[in-house]
Amino acid sequence: MTAVVGARHRWALWAERLGLPVLLLLIIAFFSILPASGKTFLTGQNIGVVLANQSVLLLVALAVMIPLLTGSFDFSVGATAVTCGLVCTALSTHAGLPLWVCIAAAVLTGAVIGTINGLLVSLLDLNAFVSTLGVATLLGGLIQWYTHGQPIILTDTAMLSFGSGRVWGIPRVLLVVVVVAAAVWFLLGATAYGRRMSAVGANPRAAVLVGLPRRRLVASAFILSGLIGGIAGIVLSARTGGANPDTGMGLLFPALAAAFLGSTAFSPGRFNTPGTIVGVLFLAVSVSGLTLAGAQNWVDGVFNGLALIAAVVLSTALRRSMSG
Repeated sequence: MTAVVGARHRWALWAERLGLPVLLLLIIAFFSILPASGKTFLTGQNIGVVLANQSVLLLVALAVMIPLLTGSFDFSVGATAVTCGLVCTALSTHAGLPLWVCIAAAVLTGAVIGTINGLLVSLLDLNAFVSTLGVATLLGGLIQWYTHGQPIILTDTAMLSFGSGRVWGIPRVLLVVVVVAAAVWFLLGATAYGRRMSAVGANPRAAVLVGLPRRRLVASAFILSGLIGGIAGIVLSARTGGANPDTGMGLLFPALAAAFLGSTAFSPGRFNTPGTIVGVLFLAVSVSGLTLAGAQNWVDGVFNGLALIAAVVLSTALRRSMSG
């Protein structure tokens, strides 16, 4: 009897860890055989377009996930990406600076925004939800002030070529995502730093009692989030061919949904890099399949909203189950 119970427990654990990846495969299979979408869904062109279009969202989702790992929300990541994309585009188009200077300035801008968020949350003990939402609102206002509500067109041909080009049939922007994702996965999953961040998120009081520098870890999480947000802004500029006066909320909520969905896979109850990537792919594949099947434009927002609600419910239930 004990052996049977143990086997069932192991199967339950595997079901929790692999539930989202299996669901992703089922969604792919469904839209592949559905008559309305089957002809174009699994074509190389559609797969390439989906992956390239989701490159920015993948980076934003990774940026969102890092503060979440420490128990903090960063609602400014979408606005950070848009701001950094604007910095890169404006310095290239308006100031005529070399491309490497524009890229470095965009990444530095992301790091500065992340540092401000980190100081507000860790040093001043402000609520992360409210303070980062305030920073996002401030950035949105600055974007509108600079652009006067008008898009800025990117003129650098190398940047435009990078945003739309392919290497061995793979979108170039996807290579940036792979490098960033691999670095985040190693940092959070294979180093003492990552384990300390997870400990802070799991139980902040216990982490302080054992001597972990909670404030510094939380601040560093926001700085890393800002850095990745800066990279996302560069990719966004390359993909869209410029900078649009946007608040970034259209990037934020799908990224949150992906991060929370990802916390139900591989390491249930814990935010993790592979799960976040699968979460983004799940959302992207579902929306692409629905679009090819003839769904209306409003389905995208409704699906992402429902996915976010479901992901938060599942993630919270898993965390309570583990702590209980």
